[in-house]
Formats: sequence, structure tokens, C-alpha cells
Amino acid sequence: MRPIRLGMVGGGNDAFIGGVHRIASRIDGRFQLVAGALSSTPEKSQASGAALGLAPDRVYDDFKSMAIREARLKDGIEAVAIVTPNHMHFAPTREFLKRGIHVICDKPLTSTMADAKKMAKVVEDSDALFVLTHNYTGYPLMRQAKAMIENGDLGELRVVQAEYAQSWLTNKEEFKQAEWRVDPARSGAGGSTGDIGTHAFNLTEFVTGLSVESLAADLSSFVPGRELDDNAHVMMRFGGGAKGMLWCSQVAPGNENGLTLRIYGDKGGLEWGQMNPNQLWFTRHGEPKQLLTTNGAGALDANIRMSRIPAGHPEGYLEGFANIYSEAADAIEAQRDGTPLDPAVTYPGIREGIAGMQFIDACVRSSKRDSAWVKLDR
Repeated sequence: MRPIRLGMVGGGNDAFIGGVHRIASRIDGRFQLVAGALSSTPEKSQASGAALGLAPDRVYDDFKSMAIREARLKDGIEAVAIVTPNHMHFAPTREFLKRGIHVICDKPLTSTMADAKKMAKVVEDSDALFVLTHNYTGYPLMRQAKAMIENGDLGELRVVQAEYAQSWLTNKEEFKQAEWRVDPARSGAGGSTGDIGTHAFNLTEFVTGLSVESLAADLSSFVPGRELDDNAHVMMRFGGGAKGMLWCSQVAPGNENGLTLRIYGDKGGLEWGQMNPNQLWFTRHGEPKQLLTTNGAGALDANIRMSRIPAGHPEGYLEGFANIYSEAADAIEAQRDGTPLDPAVTYPGIREGIAGMQFIDACVRSSKRDSAWVKLDR
């Protein structure tokens, strides 16, 4: 089957996440990048397009002209990856979706709740698909954990703990990527909460199947002069009675990408860390710990279908991203061909994006009220 023709908005030569998306889209051979509006200036966009081997006439000065022309071309793009800063997610998404071009968008959904609500309406009105790249949901062992909870292996869930700790913003902005991430106009109301807190939040809801109903948050900006939070402590109450805690920090020296998830029920518990993503610890109450691995002994179908190689060969960040792209490809091809979609296909979409924005909004509101409990606007 031919690759899906893919375009990209943002993601030029000096953009980290653009390279990640391109690698992820190629791993399974399901997509081929053929067009792009890759930078904020025509000169930079053309230079990036040339470096990627794109035809000059398929490299655009801006996303709107790209959407208009590509929608008219016989061999125009079928999907587009949006890999811009947060404040530039909504406008490109609208232009492509209204022309029937599928959108694969980086998280969080947008920079403002107003734009998020408008985006939800655009998604609802379009026949094209919208995919949000919460890539950690594509890790094989996160699919294993989700399936085990659905199977009742942990019993009734009681406690959920999530954390995502980094150190790269411990001092004043030292990297280009940091400039827009600490700028409210481009990043939105959340700093660490929007950048990495949404990943931890999304993973708790994805794996447990529960929804956070209310939270109490203490947001801090430890670096002098920084407008957005760089550390957050959040207590959460889930529907059904489970309680949770979430810590996200970008000022924690010694941490790189320390995303960790612990879930405990009345029958057992699960522990997983992104820095060692191929191991999941499962403990039945009163029994020794059991080590589960990616595609290893005891792997469930949900784990196996997300893995490409034999057990013992590490799979992680790029493969997790690629799994989201592969799930998106399955959905795009099913719609294109009018065939039923495998019910096992799972990917984050507009619902998860809106939930992430509600999480950021609730954290900011709670912190401004001296960490009062607030309900998520769901």
C-alpha cells in the first residue's frame, strides 16, 4: 500500500520536535513527506525544504497558501503534521481540516481555552481526522497497563501517582526552545503544567480509564522574572473515588525526562518509568513483584501490537511516537478505503486535547486561589 502523502507546518532545520515527527512518520513506511511550510520566513522555509529534499514548488511561505494549493493538487497531501509553538496550532488546523486534510498535531492542543473550544467545533464539522501526539500512550507497556486495569488485575483503583521531572529550565533560558516555552503569548497559561504536566495528566487518564473531576494545585515560578510556572504540585480527585498526586518540574537538577506512573488498587499495583520504558512492575497484593517487559513473557495483545522487535531490544520515545503515527495511518486508510477500523486502534484526539487544556486551566485557577480545590470545566 502506498505511503500517505504528508505535509508539515513548522519543524524547520533547527526545530527538535519536527525531526521527531519526521522520524516517527517514516519508521513503518506509512507516510511520505512531500510538502511543508517549515518556518516563519520564506527563506528559512525554502532552506529547510531543500535540506529535506522537497521539491521547491511544494515548499510554501505560509500554511494558508499551502492548504489552499495542496487541497487542489491531484497528488496533494492527505495529512499534515502541525509542529509549531502552541499559539500556532489552531489556525493551521482550521485551514487544513476545513479542506478535508487530516491533521496530526503536537500537544498541548492550543495556547488558550478559547482557541481549544473553537478547534473542537472545527474538528466536529470536518470529515477529516484529528490526531494529537501524546506519544507516551503509544508505549507498549502503557497499553499493557491499560489492558490489565480493564481486565480487573488491580481491582478497584484507589491511588494514582504521576510525575514528570526535568532540569533543563533550572536557570534562565539557555536554549532557543526555551524562549517560546516560557512566553505566555506563545505557550499559553501553563509553563511546566502545559509542557510536561499535560503528558503526566493524559497518561493517568489514558491508563486508568478514569477522569479527574477536581484538583488543588500549587504552581511556582522559581526562576526570577519567569512568568510561567516551572514547578507544580497537584492533588487530584478522580470519578469513582480514586485519589491522585501529580508533580511536574523543569527545575529539578539530576532529572532528564523522568516521567513516572504508579497505580494502586485493592488487588494490586503497577509501577512504570519512562527512563526505563521496557519494564513494568506488577504486584498482586501479598505476592512478590512481577516484572513484565515489552513484547516479553506475559505480554498482552495490546502490548504485542505496539512492539516491532523481540523482547530485550529497547523500544522507547521514537517508537512510541511512531505508534501514534501508525494508528493514525490505520484510521486514515480505513476512512479513505471505506473499510472498518480495527477496534484495537487507539490514538489521542480532540477529547484528550480539550481535557489537557481543562487541566491547565484548573491548575492556574486553583493556584491563584491559594491552592483551593476547583472542578475541571468538563
